[in-house]
Amino acid sequence: MSLRMAALGLLARRPGSGYDLLRRFEQSMANVWPATQSQLYAELNKLAAAGLIEVSAVGARGRKEYRITAAGRAELLRWLADPSGDPPHRSPRLLRVFLLGELPVEQARAQLTALAEHAEAELRRFTRIRDSVPWGKDTEADFYSRAALEYGLRAAEMEAGWARWALEQLPDR
Repeated sequence: MSLRMAALGLLARRPGSGYDLLRRFEQSMANVWPATQSQLYAELNKLAAAGLIEVSAVGARGRKEYRITAAGRAELLRWLADPSGDPPHRSPRLLRVFLLGELPVEQARAQLTALAEHAEAELRRFTRIRDSVPWGKDTEADFYSRAALEYGLRAAEMEAGWARWALEQLPDR
């Protein structure tokens, strides 16, 4: 459901092709809801079939530009206004950490090291995105995009610090 809403939300901001949307995902939603090319193009086809988006232009080599329809905007607004249907937060990484005691300590150490390195890589990636985007303060969309990216930066920083802390504690066990 969230990929559907993410695509609708980006198209509500401005029309675009599948390629345009994929780039916007990479630049603005990477920490919120990542999407692969195949996932996004499949979702665009479903949205069009449901009448929530429509092709607004066809360019060279059959490049389709999509825009949100009135029905799509209504669906997006309905979803935004009612978060009660959201699934509970689940973290496979944290579940894995919870169960690390089942592994030999060196394997647990390797898992925690990988988790720290992944979080540090994400922090670097989010920092590059933050530093490469000319953030405007003119629109609410800019503000909320920047706020979502800031959440990703802080979460990655927290996760990296937490994983390094857990590694330091491990020898004491």
